[in-house]
Amino acid sequence: MYVRRDDADLLVTAFGPGPRTLVAHGGWVGSGELWHPPFEYLSRTWRTVTYDHRGTGSTVTRAPEITFEALVDDLFAVLNALDIERCVLAGESAGAAVVLEAALRRPDRFEGLVIVAGRQNGALSPRIEAMLEGCRMDFAATMTAFVNACVPEPDCAAERLWGQRIVMRSNAKAAIELMTCMTDVNLTPRLGEISMPVLILHGARDVIRPVAEAREMAARFARAHIVVADDAGHVPTITRPRWVASEIDAFFAPAV
Repeated sequence: MYVRRDDADLLVTAFGPGPRTLVAHGGWVGSGELWHPPFEYLSRTWRTVTYDHRGTGSTVTRAPEITFEALVDDLFAVLNALDIERCVLAGESAGAAVVLEAALRRPDRFEGLVIVAGRQNGALSPRIEAMLEGCRMDFAATMTAFVNACVPEPDCAAERLWGQRIVMRSNAKAAIELMTCMTDVNLTPRLGEISMPVLILHGARDVIRPVAEAREMAARFARAHIVVADDAGHVPTITRPRWVASEIDAFFAPAV
């Protein structure tokens, strides 16, 4: 289904009967499709929802540019359109910043958070600046290099090809705006304000967001639990979906 906004039509996908609800946000140029593999397992006992954020997948954007404010507002528009009063909220990579900002604004709407290979600081490092220049010069080649870095697992050739197809549904303009709209975002000093339980999932082989950054993030939350997969890279939702699903199920298991 599409959630219609004044300047965008957001493609939303939902699976499963509930009663628990998990809403998940993709990362940078990775659409909600990044979450479909773990949803295969989670949707047996959860209502699982994701969407293609602006600049990704099959979402249509009419705004002159993508802004961080619009990304956060879109998340609440999806919740409201699907009558989701409370849920567990998940974010992957750069999408974690959107999820964290939403949790800081409206903690009453969320039971807990899942952060996968997450980023909470939008500062442009030399590596990111080089990637942005690559997007300007040769978007396709830059995306190939990016996906190869995201998926170092030797048993995931098919997943690399899938990832390439996912990111190529974006474009250079959107990729640049999705990165630069976060330049002034730094949620690190505010993470301690989040009192809900937070599950942090990370791959030990992640070269995009090294695992040391995840451990530093975890230390700032009031109630965080971090789990590291030794054999995973930057997108375990694609490459290790059963692990992602099992950790979410275990962490948010109903009290007995």
